[in-house]
Amino acid sequence: MSASVALAGAVAACGGKSTKGTSSNGTLQVVKRFPDEGLVPGTVRLPISLGDKSGVISKDSSVALPEILHATVVSPEDGSVVLDGLTAKKHGENLSVAYWPFEFEMEKEGIYILRIEEVPESDAAFQIQNRSDIKMPLVGDALPPFDTPTTDNARGVNPICTRPTGTCPFHSVTLTDALKSGKPVLYLIGTPAYCTTGTCSPALDTLIDVSKSMGDTAVFVHADVYKDKTATEAAPAVQAYHLSFEPILYITDAKGVLVKRLDAVFDVNEMRAVLTAAGIS
Repeated sequence: MSASVALAGAVAACGGKSTKGTSSNGTLQVVKRFPDEGLVPGTVRLPISLGDKSGVISKDSSVALPEILHATVVSPEDGSVVLDGLTAKKHGENLSVAYWPFEFEMEKEGIYILRIEEVPESDAAFQIQNRSDIKMPLVGDALPPFDTPTTDNARGVNPICTRPTGTCPFHSVTLTDALKSGKPVLYLIGTPAYCTTGTCSPALDTLIDVSKSMGDTAVFVHADVYKDKTATEAAPAVQAYHLSFEPILYITDAKGVLVKRLDAVFDVNEMRAVLTAAGIS
């Protein structure tokens, strides 16, 4: 994986240009916040935001954003409905742009369309891929160990954490050691310095807040995306998992098996709900 691909993923995750106008600039559009790869049969999570021709609509715009969006999944071949009655609640605590995470079950591989009832003129395509074609860790897999940079051993990464206010507290142990702890592991890969107002920096800050209330219930690990401040080469942690987007949060059970993966955008409310559902709190 090249660093340029990682950077492209960061831009996509942050949501691109945002507009703070007093009204919507034309017809509403669906803004994909989910990656174009890594979706396989099973539970699928597709976060989306709303925009217009000026860009993504920010939360401080006067545009009235719906609390709930409704959607169907349709086949692009004949327009037949594959799933209907889907809903997603608005999220975005401590984020500049609201998002709606649709989550549902998909049984078959193929290309599909997510059609939002409130945004009838703008669809979001997604692909369910063969599990064997995906190189990154998937839910149900044992999370592969990796010696992430720590404060004691940077392992060629400088800085080991680009958090604007200084190195975060999740660099005391490697992912390898965390997975041996016999506790659930929350492993975040993201580059806060290059996505301070989008998703990466808020994701790390959210994880820090969550960790304070969880005590020693779980082990938290963070790995940055770039090898150095030039942001031109992907860090070994990114290359090890064959990632093409960020941020990404891996959540394992006490045995190190991946039970949930949050891609691209997530807030504290969704994170806490996911941990509660997984029995980790």
